[in-house]
Amino acid sequence: MFNDIYKMTVEDNALFAKRNIVDSIYKSARLEGIAVTYPETYEIFEGRAVAGLSVEDTVKVNNLKRAWRFILETSDYPLDLRYIRQINYEIGAGIVQNPGLLRTSDVAIGGTAWKPEIPDYDRCTADIAKVMATDQSATEKALDIMLYICRSQMFYDGNKRTATLAANQILIRSGAGVLTIPVEKQEEFLQRLIEFYESNEPHALKNFLYSTSIKGIQEKAQRCAEETPTNREEFYRRDTGNTDQGINKKGQGR
Repeated sequence: MFNDIYKMTVEDNALFAKRNIVDSIYKSARLEGIAVTYPETYEIFEGRAVAGLSVEDTVKVNNLKRAWRFILETSDYPLDLRYIRQINYEIGAGIVQNPGLLRTSDVAIGGTAWKPEIPDYDRCTADIAKVMATDQSATEKALDIMLYICRSQMFYDGNKRTATLAANQILIRSGAGVLTIPVEKQEEFLQRLIEFYESNEPHALKNFLYSTSIKGIQEKAQRCAEETPTNREEFYRRDTGNTDQGINKKGQGR
């Protein structure tokens, strides 16, 4: 069982995601094999061109920016097949044919002879609804949805990016953090993903993501008797250990 690591407010979680959006885009781009650096990702995010990067790769990074903004603007929407298809549309617009539509033919997966079934609209709808209806933690739902999208290969392109963003929509709307796979862990992730494809045993991959890829902020309890800041004169009078005889109004000893 994978309990929520973080318990933030939705507003704080969304703010954390916005502050780290360039880092999240950078890590997703690297996972797709795009040879972009963090500074280059920032330049693209700010709308500037990067020398030496192909037009297609630049569009992919910009589409990740669009997709992240989409989930942040719609974090209160129910996550269903329609929503997931929209994420894929944002990711693939302008670079793949028919983004957001379920694939209708077989595909091969690099690194394995295993092949996913051709997705069925009604079955996908029911499978996603089943996960979202469970009483599991938001984190476990996010991991299950991510792995489901990856393994079902619903789309011709962008399945890992779609899966990661769908997982983040669940986490953010529940205050449970942000999921991004560290660059130094991505080779291991891809190997574990292949093993999951072949075995359909999710625990090892879920445990890997849970322990390496979910980040957030732990709220610290405020002191119950914390005093409200006051004016300087009052501060000097109330400062324990320093009386008016031992300290002047400028806070300097006599």
